[in-house]
Parts: sequence; C-alpha cells; structure tokens
Amino acid sequence: MTVSVESERFSTDVAIVGAGPVGLFAVFECGMLGMSCRVVDALEDIGGQCSALYPEKPIYDIPGLPETAAGNLIASLEKQIQPFAPHIHLNQQVTGLTGKAGNFTLTTSAGTEIAAKVVIIAAGVGAFGPKRPPLAGIRDYEAQGPGLGVKYMVRTVKDFAGKRVVIAGGGDSAVDWAVQLSGVADKVYVVHRRDRFRAMDETVKRMHLLADDGTIELVTPYQLHRLDGAGGKLEAVIVADLDGAERRIEADVLLPFFGLAQSLGPILNWGLGAGAGGIPANPTTAETSVPGVYAIGDVSDYPGKLKLILTGFSEAAFAAHHAYATVFPDKALHFEYSTTKGIPSGK
Repeated sequence: MTVSVESERFSTDVAIVGAGPVGLFAVFECGMLGMSCRVVDALEDIGGQCSALYPEKPIYDIPGLPETAAGNLIASLEKQIQPFAPHIHLNQQVTGLTGKAGNFTLTTSAGTEIAAKVVIIAAGVGAFGPKRPPLAGIRDYEAQGPGLGVKYMVRTVKDFAGKRVVIAGGGDSAVDWAVQLSGVADKVYVVHRRDRFRAMDETVKRMHLLADDGTIELVTPYQLHRLDGAGGKLEAVIVADLDGAERRIEADVLLPFFGLAQSLGPILNWGLGAGAGGIPANPTTAETSVPGVYAIGDVSDYPGKLKLILTGFSEAAFAAHHAYATVFPDKALHFEYSTTKGIPSGK
C-alpha cells in the first residue's frame, strides 16, 4: 500500500472515495477482479471512524470474528489489500467529479487529479475533519513531525515513545488512546472538563487503574486554555479550571479528541440525488443514477438499507462485479470463488 499526499495527476481503473472499512474492502474486491485502485480520504490515516473515533471499541457483528477491536479490523483489512498495492491519497477531500463512465476525472483539495474508469463512493456519513479546539495559533503546531505538536489521530503508537502527551476529551477516543499510549509515552495527561468520562466502562476502569499507579494523570475538571511554544514547536499546554485558575503542563504533543466534523460536502453537487439519507443506489449493483458511479456503505441509500459494516462489504462486491464491464469492456467476467483462483497479483 502506497500512501501519498502530493498533488499530481494519476490514472487508475477504479477511484474509491473513502478509506474506511468498506472502502478498503472495495479495494480487495476490485483487486480480485484485476482492477487497480486509488483511494482518497480527508483524514490523515485510513480506517474512517474505526480509527479516528473508537480504535479500541469492540465490534461483534463481523462474520467469523466473535469480537474484534475496530482498530484491529482496519489492520486486518489493510493486510488483506496489500497484494494489490493500492495507492491511498490522505489528507485531501475529493472536491470535483467530471466525465462519464470509462473516463472520469476526480480532483481533490490538494490539487491531485485522478483519471478513473469508474468511481466507488464509500464516504460513510461524509468527509471527516477534526473539530479543532478554539485555541489561538493552534494551526502553527500542526505541522511538526510524528509524535510532536498537535495531532488529531494516532497512526503509529511508537511515534509517541518517550513523549509527554496531553490528551483532551472524555469520550472513547480519548480514553482508548490514553490507555494505549500509557505503555510507551513518558507521561500521559488526560484533560477533561468533568470527572466522569463517556467511554466504555471497562476502558475507563483501566484508565483509572493506570492513574492510580501514576502512569496516567487525570487533569479534571479542566479545559484547554492556550498553547505555549516557539517557532511552531509545542512546549506546553495551559489548562484552566472552571474558576479560571491556570495550570501549565509541559508537553511534546497535544491530542484533542473532540469528535470529527462530517459532511458530504461537494458530493452533494455531483448530480447523484444525494440527500440527508445518503446517495440513492441500486441495491443489487450499488450503481447510482450516474452510470459508472457507485455508492456503498453508509453513504448509499435504498429501501430496506441496513447501515452495517457487513452490508457495506456486500455492496463492495456488488459494485466491483458490476463495474468490471466498464473497466474491461472487451472481457467477459467469469465468476470464480477465491478458493478456486486464489489471490491474483495486483497492478
């Protein structure tokens, strides 16, 4: 898998909008049919909500997996698509779609252009973006290296080894990452405006046990107040209690987990009939009203739709098989089970 953020022009068989679990599985289904893929996502890492909001949260309705953490599911999907060497463009939102089946062009907020024969939209409930805390100059600290500055996601735990980490928030993401990073960070501080947390009880209990032995420090009830540093290098996070009394926390990185803003954004203007319920799609092919454009996962809408990950996986297979005729107009599709043909080499 190749991850890129550069602005260039590329060509592929299938352009996939969204790198959540359903978008990743679409790479697998397309790859099994010999179709190359490029994936675009607005986040800085793959996995969508599973990675950004609740990586430690257990999921129980994935066939064959009685229980799996959301982050582990994404890791398994990433491993599953490796044979097909997909190219994934992160930190950019798809802003435009022009052309027709067999000859589409997607443009992104980073200036990237992707020529594709078909487009599969797996955008979930829309493009995500971090809800930045209202701190003066916060963007100045967002460009530092791994494990430094202000980050809104954790891609690799080891990037935070030996770092002083301040986590802000009281939900699943804040508590999950506080527990995970406590094993590698020099110190983890959790800032929350209340003493109670809105995460899973078991994970909250683990966090409190780590707080009892001094591995984690709970800074409650406090709120983020300002950042201190020089030249774009974060040096400290200043917090304030409800009475305005301030406390300075020396820090290498701030992880504010206040949720993600989400919207279908430019997709609403692509003539697909998208509305509050998503994009209308054929339930047996996943094709939208625009030939060659497919909608799968939570973004697709049709009578009786169940917004489950396993439903999206099925729709990914429908879309890939239906798209084959557009990608390879001169070839007949001969259906074969994976147990028969194995894993073909990627492009």
